[in-house]
Amino acid sequence: MKTFFAIATLFLSLTSFAQVAEIAVGNAELDKDKFVIDDAEVRSLVGPQKSLSSELIDVLRNDFVFYKHKFNNVDYSEKGQESYSKPRLEKWKESGITYFVASQMSSSGSGIEAKFKVWSVLTGKEIFAQNFKIQQSTLRATAHQIADGIYRSVTGKPSIFNSKIVFVSDRGTHGKDSIKELFIMDFDGNRVEKLTNFRSIVLSPSIAPDNSKIMFSVIATHKEISKNKVRLIKNIDLKMYDLKNRTFSTVSDKPGINSGAIFSSSGNMIYTTLSYKGNADIYEMNINSGKLRNITSHYGDDVDPSINRAGNLMAFLSNRPGRAHIYTIDPQNPDKGVKRISFVGQFNATPRFSPDGKEIVFSSWVDAGFDLYRIGSDGNNLVRLTKSFGSNEEPVYSPDGEFIVFTSKRVLSRTKAVQDVYIMNRDGEILGQLTQDFGSCYSPQWTNILK
Repeated sequence: MKTFFAIATLFLSLTSFAQVAEIAVGNAELDKDKFVIDDAEVRSLVGPQKSLSSELIDVLRNDFVFYKHKFNNVDYSEKGQESYSKPRLEKWKESGITYFVASQMSSSGSGIEAKFKVWSVLTGKEIFAQNFKIQQSTLRATAHQIADGIYRSVTGKPSIFNSKIVFVSDRGTHGKDSIKELFIMDFDGNRVEKLTNFRSIVLSPSIAPDNSKIMFSVIATHKEISKNKVRLIKNIDLKMYDLKNRTFSTVSDKPGINSGAIFSSSGNMIYTTLSYKGNADIYEMNINSGKLRNITSHYGDDVDPSINRAGNLMAFLSNRPGRAHIYTIDPQNPDKGVKRISFVGQFNATPRFSPDGKEIVFSSWVDAGFDLYRIGSDGNNLVRLTKSFGSNEEPVYSPDGEFIVFTSKRVLSRTKAVQDVYIMNRDGEILGQLTQDFGSCYSPQWTNILK
């Protein structure tokens, strides 16, 4: 376990200071489309069905608030007065509305049938029309599906609405023994589901490109028999969880660290940190055969890889300069050398590529706490994303590149602090807190956009 503690101290070494680029956070005001989601045109709904209709509209409106950097969501509406049957497009055009969303709700068994239409007000054309059957149990999932359809009709691109966020929480901890398990929730923090029950410490989840599997590490106990004596040894094992079959498998349990694993874009290979040879290095591993190939081989510790979709550039952390900073390498041609790209703060953590591979978001220890930065994958164009907002760590881009989810530790008192999952847009505007009263939360990971 010597290497494990070396990795831990890698992130905590405060040996010297690097100069921090002070960059203002903020954007120029953009010309946004004005967007109205009208109240539903209701037909013979009472009691629970009427409440279901209202809740559906509320979820849709809340979804689009996340994209407020793109849309000016206008509050006023027709209150469902034949807005679906007889849309008053000229009125909306005079009000400067760009897109108008109307719906008609009617009874369907114990649930409702919801019909939606979207108009481009400027052209007067209907650009989306679809019907949905909704029960209370399927409300939020269907609402996100409807919101994604509306978003695609307007932008021609997929949204984050169907995506989920995997994260680790210590909610199950009782007493001194820390327990961290794996959870999954909707992108907006709702519908939280527990995925593991190891009664141990789960670390560093990663999601397959097709969303079918989650890879993570867990501190496991192994039995070692020597001279007829049994010893219990702690080890960081690499596990895989099949989301469809709800089954677990062990990917690697070599002595030492098996951690920080990520999938290749094809999903057939993984890149992970192993220390079974004594030093922490990054390896490529074939999931099916277990065959290994060294990506890094250095006397310093190399950990926490991230790779672009093209598969030709990897970012990772190394303490080669004496403390953790970000380096890049071509994993297909690792002999060509590595390049250091971060020089901000005392040390850095968790570099993660944007979906297009042009940027890397990471955390850096600055001013006695972690703050978030983004930088071009070539090492240029450093931008500071957070300041005076707690200690901010573990950032990761949304699958559309428009958002960043991260954890922030807020000090509540001299004896209590809480770490929750938050979401910001890519320019650093904090949009909200996704977890609350859920223990301390760590390592959020975004699922990929559903096809």
